[in-house]
Amino acid sequence: MAEFQQRGEDLENNLAECKRLLEEAQGRLRELEEGREEGEEDQGREAELKKVQAELRKLKKDEKTFANMLKEYQRELNKLPWNVDSISKEGFSKSIVNIQPSTKEDTEAEKDEIHKTFVEKYAKEIENFGMLRRWDDSQRFLSDNPYLVCEETANRLVVTCIDFEIDEKHAVMEQVAHQAIVMQFILDLARTLKVDPRGCFRQFFSKIKTADQPYHDAFHHELEMLKERVRSCARIRMEDAMKELEEEEKQKRLGPGGLDPVEVYESLPEEIQRSFDEKNIQMLQEAMNQLHPDEGKYHLKRCIDSGLWVPDSGEGDDEEEEDEEDEEDEEES
Repeated sequence: MAEFQQRGEDLENNLAECKRLLEEAQGRLRELEEGREEGEEDQGREAELKKVQAELRKLKKDEKTFANMLKEYQRELNKLPWNVDSISKEGFSKSIVNIQPSTKEDTEAEKDEIHKTFVEKYAKEIENFGMLRRWDDSQRFLSDNPYLVCEETANRLVVTCIDFEIDEKHAVMEQVAHQAIVMQFILDLARTLKVDPRGCFRQFFSKIKTADQPYHDAFHHELEMLKERVRSCARIRMEDAMKELEEEEKQKRLGPGGLDPVEVYESLPEEIQRSFDEKNIQMLQEAMNQLHPDEGKYHLKRCIDSGLWVPDSGEGDDEEEEDEEDEEDEEES
């Protein structure tokens, strides 16, 4: 809660500072325009005028960004459940706790929806950033697409790493993992400085390009740890996928009694297994006769339930052959 409140104060301070700079720029712009109207034209004044106009456009854009961020903060603040941290102020004689689990679930659902929408909207841009190799290229790309500097991009890059590892594209995985750590370091720097990450990513690139060896060692250590976690997650996902596939195949194999014929076959005595291998009914009957009656019934029932043995499948043919032989004997007589 303290961090949340600090974020609100930082946004308010940033917005106020932006408005102050905006007023100063507007004042300088008026002075320059008045001087031009009075006929004082020179190249230096025109260059300054264009510079101030560009600065003014940027400040207006920043003001709108901070205002929207502050509105979003206020919406999040209104959704927070009451608790000691959010309502206990000087003058209160008691603490009030109001737990609203349904509101929290709605908030998590909204966050998931926001993440999904962001990733779908900027999938191509995130993919392009993941393939960059040089520090300058990454900085330039984020300067052109500052909205990518966020947790959603970092999370998406990690998911992409896992997908590439599953597809056995190990080199590409390592490349995207590098960019995921770049984004994570920018976000960590923003948290340390307590500023919006979109305003400090240039500071990260300036630091990483001139940093001493310990900082680079820390970066590569985090990178290696991420790659190991990606490999582990990929293995788990592939194992789960194989288990699901095996379960689907097993369900397709199940016999009329709900038993798996493969499992039943592996549990049969060796002589019975050989009779099935050779498809020899007489050998099967002899093997069954050698067993205790109860054991024979047990194995026979499991064979039927698994579909390994279809009852009367051979007896019907024998009866038909006997009927045909009787008819031939009657005709001869």
